[in-house]
Amino acid sequence: MAKTLVALIVWLCLAFPGPAAQVKPEAKKPPRPAWSELTPAQREILAPLAPEWDQMDTVRRKKWVGIAERYPKMKPQEQQRLQKRMRDWAALTPEQRNAAREKYQKLKQMKPDERQELRSEWERYQRALAQQQQRRGAPLDATLTDPPGANPEAEQAESGQSAQ
Repeated sequence: MAKTLVALIVWLCLAFPGPAAQVKPEAKKPPRPAWSELTPAQREILAPLAPEWDQMDTVRRKKWVGIAERYPKMKPQEQQRLQKRMRDWAALTPEQRNAAREKYQKLKQMKPDERQELRSEWERYQRALAQQQQRRGAPLDATLTDPPGANPEAEQAESGQSAQ
């Protein structure tokens, strides 16, 4: 009797494979939050990213929402720097963004003394640039004077990194 039952089940599975194979795969959920789900304040802060919001995955969207939540607590100078960096980031091509992410990861993996040496080199470069521009009488863009690692949160925002 048991052999007959097993044979019948096997025969039914072979004879009618369609219903057994019609297990519906889970539909891929759209990334959240959608632009329309952001508060007006968040949309205003994240406006430079609006054109590409639909292409971002959930992780990056949540990272940017977190930055928008911290934005009101930032000093005005930090807010301006973040807005500029968001505009600059939005203007990069996908290849340039990937290169920036890779560079950020390499910097993050450097030993503290190597990072300090790099920071010192950056500061020397900035001083030389400032002297050169002063000789020409051109104003120095303040956002260029931040050494690498001076503002890790803004650099994370700039590189599009989160806890990936």
